[in-house]
Amino acid sequence: MNLLYPALRADQLAPMVRVSLVCALVAGAYGALHDQISYAISPEYFTKLKVHQFAYADFGWPPRAFASAVGFLGTWWVGLLAGWFLSRAGLVELPPERRRRCLLRAFGLVLFGAAAGGLAGATVGVVTTRDGDLRGWQHWRTEIGIEDLRGFAIVAQLHAGGYLGALAGAAFAFVDVRRQRTRLRTEAGAPGHEPPSAATPAPSRPPPPQHP
Repeated sequence: MNLLYPALRADQLAPMVRVSLVCALVAGAYGALHDQISYAISPEYFTKLKVHQFAYADFGWPPRAFASAVGFLGTWWVGLLAGWFLSRAGLVELPPERRRRCLLRAFGLVLFGAAAGGLAGATVGVVTTRDGDLRGWQHWRTEIGIEDLRGFAIVAQLHAGGYLGALAGAAFAFVDVRRQRTRLRTEAGAPGHEPPSAATPAPSRPPPPQHP
C-alpha cells in the first residue's frame, strides 16, 4: 500500500493544501479545548512541565490561556500531517461532495478515537493511583517539584491515551478513504473494474431474411 503516489496532478495540489489546513485547524482547536480539561485536573502539568517545553509560547498569558496555546501547538501539526496523508491516500480524487462527507467521517473517527483514548488513559490513571501508590512518579516531584502527583499522573496518562486513540482513528480514516477511492474507480469503470456491459458485449443477431 503506497501512500505517496509518484504522480501528483497540478489540480490536486490546491485541494490537498485546503484539506491539510482544515485538518490542522480542527486538530489545534481540539487540542486547545482538551488542555482546558487537563488543566482542571492538574495545573502543575502546564505550570511546571509544559512551561519549559513550550517556553517560546509563554507570553505571560494567564495559565489557562497558556494551556490552550500548548494544546493548539501540540496538535495542529498532527492534523496537518493527517490531512496530507489522507489526501495522498485518495481523498482529493473524490468529487467535492463525496470528499466533504469522507472528510467529516475522518474528523469523527480521529476525534472519537482521541476522546475515547484519552478517557481510557485517564481511567487507567485514576485506577492505578487510587491506592496512593505513586512510586513510579516520584522522580517528577524531585525534578520539577510536582506536589499533586496523582493529578499529574492522571493527566500524563490521559494525554498518552489520547494520542494512541487519535492514531487508531486516523488508521480507520485512512482505510475509509481508500475504500471510497476504490469505489469511485469501480463506478467510473477504471481498468480492472470494467462494467459487465463493456467486458462481455451482447452477441449480435443476424439480420432477418429478406422476402421477395
